[in-house]
Amino acid sequence: MADQVRDMKQPKAIYFLFTLEMWERFNYYGMRALLVLFMVNILMFSTHTAGKVYGWFTGLVYLTPLIGGYLADRYLGRIKALYIGMFTMAVGQFLLSSMAWNFSTSLFYLSLFLIVAGNGFFKPNMSATVGSLYQGANDPRRDGGFTIFYMGVNLGAFIAPLICGYLAVKYGYGWGFMSAGIGMSIGILTLKLGRQKFLGDSGLAPVNGKSKNGDSNNCQPLTKEEKQKIAVIFILMFFVIFFWSAFEQAGSSLNLFADQSTNRNINIFGWSWQIPTAWFQSLNPLFIVIFAPFFSKLWVKLSNANLEPSTPHKFVWGLGLLAFGFVLMVLAVFAYEKSGPVSSLWLIGVYLFHTLGELCLSPVGSSMVTKLAPARFVAMLIGVYFLANFAANLLGGLFAGNYDAMDHKLFFMIPVATASGAAILLLILAKPIRKWMHGVH
Repeated sequence: MADQVRDMKQPKAIYFLFTLEMWERFNYYGMRALLVLFMVNILMFSTHTAGKVYGWFTGLVYLTPLIGGYLADRYLGRIKALYIGMFTMAVGQFLLSSMAWNFSTSLFYLSLFLIVAGNGFFKPNMSATVGSLYQGANDPRRDGGFTIFYMGVNLGAFIAPLICGYLAVKYGYGWGFMSAGIGMSIGILTLKLGRQKFLGDSGLAPVNGKSKNGDSNNCQPLTKEEKQKIAVIFILMFFVIFFWSAFEQAGSSLNLFADQSTNRNINIFGWSWQIPTAWFQSLNPLFIVIFAPFFSKLWVKLSNANLEPSTPHKFVWGLGLLAFGFVLMVLAVFAYEKSGPVSSLWLIGVYLFHTLGELCLSPVGSSMVTKLAPARFVAMLIGVYFLANFAANLLGGLFAGNYDAMDHKLFFMIPVATASGAAILLLILAKPIRKWMHGVH
């Protein structure tokens, strides 16, 4: 199968899904870039409280895909689940926007709940839809296709903080949240107009539902090989926790470092301007858009030369690059303690290495699940895989709540240690893990 597709181009539908994902991520990351700043600067939450709320919110975003994936596989079908998720998220953003002018604690948490619930329907089913475009587990285009799709994630994530952040500074947070909701609405329209052309009837019916005689489809028991492949998903989930709990400091402690400890002033020939803090959240997706095409082609070229690293080894590289980024943060804190607010170049360097690590792990991880999961359980197991992100974001948010109470050098040394240790352990375990992958690369 791999030989048959080795020289084939990516399916056209990947670019349609790229656009759809771009608008959904515009919605999410536009809001995420403002959330902690809104809680601290407007709602007057303490850093500790804001960190806890942020951690629970970003964590639950990755818990609900388990439910959304199950409902789509069993009852709804992927397409209907996507519509439900996108509509629910749009409503949540518009409620959050209205709350910015007329604060209500209950409305604030209701808004976050709707965004979390909607994401649960959208996220696993979008990844499952991408996976359905490819012909087999070892289709060499698969990792590259997920990397292209990942560009959509990050193009939206790049644009969102710039637009939403500017509107929040210029006109108030309500306008920033509203623009995120408008982005989601455009995504709904995109799906409506392009689904039939690019996807046909794919995803309309549940893959593990009931047949006409009332029996459950695909109800045969799992084989030993399938069980071992699923076990690999769970093993790699463990290492994903170490990556994302550190990486997600971007929206919390790194955001606060940009706000409080970074020189954001630009002075050119007497003209001065201060970079909005939220704009630093665009660095990571900007680097993704720049480097994702390179990684997409790299995996295919290495595959053709029989040199492509296995999925566990790609994860090792991701964790190592992440750890090095936090080494730079430790050095940035030293520079701040010596001379005051530091150059923006420190954060630029941090986000660059974190992005390179992310490209080795995140799109590869989603691709890995679609390779290893039995076809009848793909969306549900993607939801299970996202449980690692739930745990990571919750831990990362709770950890970020200690930012003001802890020495900042020690604070950033902790993710250096955890990411490095996880990389070394996974490198040791890579060989036995590959045996349970049964030829899936």
